[in-house]
Amino acid sequence: MKIHPKGFSTITLFSLVMLLFTSFLSTSLNLSYPYKLIPWGIMLILIIGFLLFFRNPQRELTVDPLSIISAADGKVVAIERRMEKEYFHEERLVIAVFMSIYDVHVNTVPIAGKVVYTKHHPGKNYPAINPKSSDLNERYTTVITSGQTSLLVRQIAGIAARRIHLSVTEGDTVKQGQELGIIKLGSRVDIYLPTEVEVVTKIGEQVTAGQSILARFPS
Repeated sequence: MKIHPKGFSTITLFSLVMLLFTSFLSTSLNLSYPYKLIPWGIMLILIIGFLLFFRNPQRELTVDPLSIISAADGKVVAIERRMEKEYFHEERLVIAVFMSIYDVHVNTVPIAGKVVYTKHHPGKNYPAINPKSSDLNERYTTVITSGQTSLLVRQIAGIAARRIHLSVTEGDTVKQGQELGIIKLGSRVDIYLPTEVEVVTKIGEQVTAGQSILARFPS
């Protein structure tokens, strides 16, 4: 299992805390064998579960210049028109994908093109399922242009997530499906699309970053 490099420090700290706590608990309870193994078994399960937060699986990517590919693993929770106030200043079609703690948290680039804008916004940590998290939570905005079209990807931290790491910078030429970044411990990715696209996903659908088609550009 491949682990994302941005998870190493968090995993190390979590493992150290769990090791110290379990050692203290095991000594304090003065358990006899084999019961003394129970706290250590629970610790091992928790550490393995924490490792899964930062897994970065290798996948066969969907590459199609007319398709917008999901930037995140998770469930589609919104498909709606919304005014985009940061960059486009116009109404856009938004497809929002919510990442649970069980999903891969590495995000990918939905279309090939050029990164023309990135900005980090400090913010609050409302539950990412809440629509107002898109404007109030910590988030990273990335705009990608391709030919005559462009889209905006907004990575949003949630109630558990505390850090967003972006893997691209302004001026980068990016490929469809390459790594965009990672949101530690979750939460949500909104994609702001031109209103004329054809949506092929639906609310409630489970999608996969780099593989699932969310919408198509007019041919």
